[in-house]
Amino acid sequence: METLRSLLAAKEFIVAPGVYEMFSARIADRMDFKALYMTGYGVSVSHLGLADAGLVTYRDMVDRARTIASGISKPLIADADTGFGGLINIRETVRGYEAAGVQALQMEDQEMPKKCGHTPNRRVVPLKDMLKRIEVALDARRSKDFLLIARTDARTAHGIDEAIARGRAFAEAGADIVFVESPESEDEFRRVGDALAGKAWLLANMVPTGRSPEIAREKLIEYGYSIAIYPSAGMAAACAALEAAYSHLLAHGSTQGSPVPAWDMHRMHDLAGFPDVWAFEKKYAEP
Repeated sequence: METLRSLLAAKEFIVAPGVYEMFSARIADRMDFKALYMTGYGVSVSHLGLADAGLVTYRDMVDRARTIASGISKPLIADADTGFGGLINIRETVRGYEAAGVQALQMEDQEMPKKCGHTPNRRVVPLKDMLKRIEVALDARRSKDFLLIARTDARTAHGIDEAIARGRAFAEAGADIVFVESPESEDEFRRVGDALAGKAWLLANMVPTGRSPEIAREKLIEYGYSIAIYPSAGMAAACAALEAAYSHLLAHGSTQGSPVPAWDMHRMHDLAGFPDVWAFEKKYAEP
């Protein structure tokens, strides 16, 4: 497996789809994506049925990250909210995510409890507090191949200039990747790139129908970005497909004639790993 650091150093532009459990992770991993992104929103809702509002715990997230990382071949980027507590919690989070096989951890400057970056009423901690979080996180990692993504949510409450200033401070503090959450126009994405490209790798969060416009890959490259994550790409499509499939079943009492695309059981068995089970049984269990 190529590391995320080596891909970025080679100037590969990385489009990372959001994954949140093993159906999504395995399907994405079989495709030609360079890296995958474990979305906190997706884990919180799919695993716990709770809003992405600081309700998911470190243990919930690190266990899910370990499961996904162990079942894929691509580098995994993973959301870690605010680090799940104080400074000693941040140290444990970094150590735990790294041991779980994650290659890049995303940590933000929100107050606890945090909120999804595309919802209102987010509040950020003082800059000095976030810089201390970054210091602790960098000191806790065991390998320089484990990357720290420092995210600021300052744009919504404090404006794009404050968000850019924080991003610059994060880069100067040693963050490997800077993530300015929810710019509200293409021009703001460009301004972030003009100010911060070259100081750290830049990450853009593409959330269609969220607070930010969706920017084409070619434009993001032009503006100096290195990574684009698409957290909702899988879960939004899955929710639409589930609703449509269940609606047909409710209306007709059968799945026959459903217009919703669906895999057959052969493909499901293959994704689930049954060929390995059958090979094992043939070798060891059959008389």
